[in-house]
Amino acid sequence: MITTIIFDLGAVLIDWNPRLMYRTLFDDEAEMEKFLAEVATSDWNEEQDAGRPLLEGTEILIQQFPEHEHLIRAFYGRWDEMLGEAFHDTVAIFKKLKESGKYKIYALTNWSAETFPVAKARFEFLNWFDGIVVSGEEKMRKPTPKFYHILLNRYEVNAQECLFIDDNYRNILAAEKIGIECIHFTSAEALEQELSKRGVL
Repeated sequence: MITTIIFDLGAVLIDWNPRLMYRTLFDDEAEMEKFLAEVATSDWNEEQDAGRPLLEGTEILIQQFPEHEHLIRAFYGRWDEMLGEAFHDTVAIFKKLKESGKYKIYALTNWSAETFPVAKARFEFLNWFDGIVVSGEEKMRKPTPKFYHILLNRYEVNAQECLFIDDNYRNILAAEKIGIECIHFTSAEALEQELSKRGVL
């Protein structure tokens, strides 16, 4: 029986995408994609999500790619421009689940502790959660099993009573290994159908 729902945030409830900012700095889409694939990579960004200070991460990357210094500094210098709109259809599903009164609802997110307050100030619905566990604050991130256990232990939640929603299949597999039921998020429409099918919504 599901008593607890855990949401990922980025790409599920919030549109975060570095391209939203970098398109203002690149004239060539292919060059931008090359930069994001080879320089300011998701692996590099995840180190900051796991607690490395933004300034330290920035300086490390500049040492490796000094020719891209201005582009690298823009990543966190203009980070707020990478934060797009809320995914309103998913937020509407969250609202339905919240208003049903049947579930405790938490967020488990890979997010820098230094940038998360920007999102918290921008999106009022982040205050609807019964609790949010932020990787940058805990100095570890998904898919590390211990990170999931932080949420389970902190809020005294039974893994077998949880439903976890994440767009990253790597994170889904890690959650399933510790006994959490999961939905791999692809769209709000598919999520709503899956929740209805499981009798959650």
